[in-house]
Amino acid sequence: MSQDFAHRVALLVEDGANPFELGVASELFGLRRPELRRPWYEFTLCAATPSVRMHQGLFTVSDIADLSAADAADTLIVPNRPDPRAPAAAPVRAAIARAAERGARLVSFCTGAFALAEAGVLDGRTATTHWRWAAAFTRRHPRVRFASDVLFVDDGGILTSAGSAAALDLGLHLIQSDHGAEVANAVSRRLIFAGPRDGGRRQFVDRPVPATADTSLAPVLDWARERLDRPLTVGALADRAAASQATLYRRFRAELGTTPLAWLTTERITLARRLIERGDLRLDRVAAACGLGTAANLRAHLRRHTGLTPSEYRRRHEPVDLGVRSAGRQAAR
Repeated sequence: MSQDFAHRVALLVEDGANPFELGVASELFGLRRPELRRPWYEFTLCAATPSVRMHQGLFTVSDIADLSAADAADTLIVPNRPDPRAPAAAPVRAAIARAAERGARLVSFCTGAFALAEAGVLDGRTATTHWRWAAAFTRRHPRVRFASDVLFVDDGGILTSAGSAAALDLGLHLIQSDHGAEVANAVSRRLIFAGPRDGGRRQFVDRPVPATADTSLAPVLDWARERLDRPLTVGALADRAAASQATLYRRFRAELGTTPLAWLTTERITLARRLIERGDLRLDRVAAACGLGTAANLRAHLRRHTGLTPSEYRRRHEPVDLGVRSAGRQAAR
């Protein structure tokens, strides 16, 4: 975000909302982050009633702002509904519709997509929700293009995520879109979280809790991240994992919900975005440092992932001081 004022985020809650998702939004958008040295979000909790009971009556949140906060928000977040078969309250649907009409960014976590659809803002758009409710959603809202088995969908000004944990992925995606990959990575480190994951990854992966020693892909992934400037191949990853390429492919699908090549490309693009944001390398050096080969190849990948050229991306995401001082501020060309 290039503006020098706080972006206003409102979380619109109803009775039965999931406290985890409230916590995710509060952590990502509500905490002050002076170490980033840039305007952060202005976060507000709002509802149609002065207090709401959290999921299964665990506790009650009181002194909540009214729906005028939703009307003033730049981004309006709708969290999960404990029973999406029950329609959202009329004032909530009206607030969502007003936000859409004035061009606010709309976000849903988990079954919050039902409330967006009931407000009429998802017709003709692509959206997702938790896999357990996919069939019910498609039956009730046939005009919505449903994306199955993905973590989240970014359909321009409307973004929808799958289950509760995917709210973290979508929230970090929003931060990355607003502030760049370097800032999103800093927030991920503070959360002790793996970092922004691509929305196209599968919601559910077949990764049982190991009964013996850890045999996860983590050592292979760490090894590859340290060598992104080299011509890594799926074969090289398989050799490192002491597995066949077919076995490695199955393990990637089971643990990460993606393929080895797709994972490598995403890691390379994420590194490229961070280097471009720092502004101390020419574009050909950025391409070499992240293993994308040429500046032309980097331009093509960056435009495919962000819709921006390197120079446009660099202008949108100014460098920030995160404890690493850049050697210069030469813009990527």
